[in-house]
Amino acid sequence: MKLKYWLTVSGACAAVTFGMAPVAMAQECGNRGDLDTLYCDENKDLVADTPTDPAKLKDPSTIVFTYTPVEDPAVYEDLFSPFVDYLADCVDKRVVFYQVQSNAAEIEAMRSGRLHVGGFSTGPTAFAVNIAGAVPFAVKGYEDGFQGYNLIVIAKKDKPYESLKDLKGQKVAHTSPSSNSGHMAPMALFPGQGLVPEQDYKVLFSGKHDQSVMGVNSGDYDAAAVASDVFNRMAERGQINKDDFKIIYTSAKFPTSSFAYSHDLKPELRDKMLTCFYEYRFPDSMKQAFDGADRFYPISFKDDWAIIREVAEAGGQSFNRASYEAETAKSKK
Repeated sequence: MKLKYWLTVSGACAAVTFGMAPVAMAQECGNRGDLDTLYCDENKDLVADTPTDPAKLKDPSTIVFTYTPVEDPAVYEDLFSPFVDYLADCVDKRVVFYQVQSNAAEIEAMRSGRLHVGGFSTGPTAFAVNIAGAVPFAVKGYEDGFQGYNLIVIAKKDKPYESLKDLKGQKVAHTSPSSNSGHMAPMALFPGQGLVPEQDYKVLFSGKHDQSVMGVNSGDYDAAAVASDVFNRMAERGQINKDDFKIIYTSAKFPTSSFAYSHDLKPELRDKMLTCFYEYRFPDSMKQAFDGADRFYPISFKDDWAIIREVAEAGGQSFNRASYEAETAKSKK
């Protein structure tokens, strides 16, 4: 019988700074791209290759799994419980759920080897790939495709704002520097709509999407850039009344949170685990929570995250280590 454990770790304890991370020699590499020096991409698929040295492959007795802290991590404890039990039986190993408090803590956990597979928010997925050797393999989805979301800008219905241009000089919330819909997409897309962040308004970081929504609801912010799926889930749970808000901007569709494994898992374990993910069908509780998605749909980071990388490049940003350290430091100010 497999045992399931829930590990709760504070953001401060979960995060491991680069200075404290395990020391490893950079490998000889013909192609690396934006990957950190610990990783190599000889086949040019933009993710870290599986180590060729058998001594560097991991076959853990306990698989550590988590889900992105886009909202309160405790929300997903019970939600993923049936899947955690299923995965333990499917791979014939103990599986634990590792509750992280921030995107940075999740990325550092995989980089340091304490996390083997997990869900990463859309923007942080690219940082996880380059900084932590994460290999995205799935997105929540349906039989005919993966689930996506839009960047939306919300305001209270009684406010006079009708377009992004109306937000000049107002209090506008972004979520965190590494968030795609909460920061990077607004920085890249808003100027084309006549609104330049940090020029037409001062960017105010709320920390999370749900905190941005609640901040608009309470009047702390005049408007906020958030992910449409988070906003809709909050309305469905009764945390907010959707009729109290209006949406003054909607972007093109982005892929939602990815699921990624650590690049150095033993191939036999990795392949078995991926089969388990792809064959799983969500119970009603997960389908309801994830807007009807019923499975883990296969994706390619190179192809399906192209739009995310394009947004970053349009905003003059990248997903390398230097950018990650700069953005993480910025979010702490």
